[in-house]
Amino acid sequence: MTSAELERPAPAWAEGSRGTTLSLLNGFEVRCDGEPVGLPITAQRLLAFLALHERPLLRPYVAGSLWINADDERAGASLRSSLWRLNRSGHRLVEATPMQLRLAPAIDVDLRRALALAQRLLDGTASDEDLDAAEASLDGEVLPDWYDDWLLFERERFRQLSLHALEVLADRLVDAGLLARALLAALAAVRGEPLRESAHRALIRVHLAEGNRAEALRQGELCSRILHDRLGVQPSSQLDQLLQT
Repeated sequence: MTSAELERPAPAWAEGSRGTTLSLLNGFEVRCDGEPVGLPITAQRLLAFLALHERPLLRPYVAGSLWINADDERAGASLRSSLWRLNRSGHRLVEATPMQLRLAPAIDVDLRRALALAQRLLDGTASDEDLDAAEASLDGEVLPDWYDDWLLFERERFRQLSLHALEVLADRLVDAGLLARALLAALAAVRGEPLRESAHRALIRVHLAEGNRAEALRQGELCSRILHDRLGVQPSSQLDQLLQT
């Protein structure tokens, strides 16, 4: 099979990515017009890698990152084969030039939406619609059952941003008097990282706003015990000050 055949464009009827979604949070899935699109794992890895970068990438960089143990020639051949498999799906998922690749711009990526929402929460520009969508969007992990090294930084980046944003969300919902939703957001932050004191403090603030001082004290004791048992440290003075309010 020649290089031209491997990268033959998708049919004309498939061009454009309207109605195409790519999910990277809590698992990989592509849907076109609501229908799931089956892809081999090599094609999934290529699509996910491109989705994690919002700019065009040089082909050698993509090939070298995805097939790190192969020489340049084999890595390039594997890349062309994966592009061919993507084209076989009948949907235009990747924009390719002789030098560069990028995810088709019209594809809606859940991770990109979640990161943008988290940033709006952190910079104080989140709308009421953002508050409604935030908990479901931020309570997840980037491709949790994948073990590729190139995922590690993006997975940790999303984890840190989402934890910060969930804490801010809980405080915003407390201020709005939406205490049940604030509780869920704070619980999601604690579940995301039980060793994170600021997440426990967000949950304690919700309990105090609800008038549940006993719950707040219990949570403070739980936080202190976890930090001591797991890390051998004591909570900060901020926790004590919060419980004394």
